[in-house]
Amino acid sequence: QVQLVETGGGLVQPGDSLRLSCAASGRTDIYAMGWFRQAPGKDREWLASTLFKVSSRTFYEESLKGRFTLSRDDATNTMYLQMNSLKPEDTANYYCAAATTLRLQNYYADQAEYDYWGQGTRVTVSS
Repeated sequence: QVQLVETGGGLVQPGDSLRLSCAASGRTDIYAMGWFRQAPGKDREWLASTLFKVSSRTFYEESLKGRFTLSRDDATNTMYLQMNSLKPEDTANYYCAAATTLRLQNYYADQAEYDYWGQGTRVTVSS
């Protein structure tokens, strides 16, 4: 089992920044971790992912490049999502996920590729 705990959500104004954290514990055979979000009435969408063990590459959904940055602290098994210049359309529940299945030449953008999910943290961007 992998336990994932997201923190850092909240209510912010347009243009503000927010940093989400995802602390992982349990199994250590994690090959990728990712951030997703789900806005009200919409499907869950992939934001970014980072690889472990075979690579340390990070990938982003194209439209978020430059505003959102994924980082990680391998010593504490924590992944972060720095979100800048937030917009009302960024309002959503944000989830982190972990994959314990190795998929070569894959950047884990599909939620079906993840085995464990956090409970989510709510981000509301409103004036």
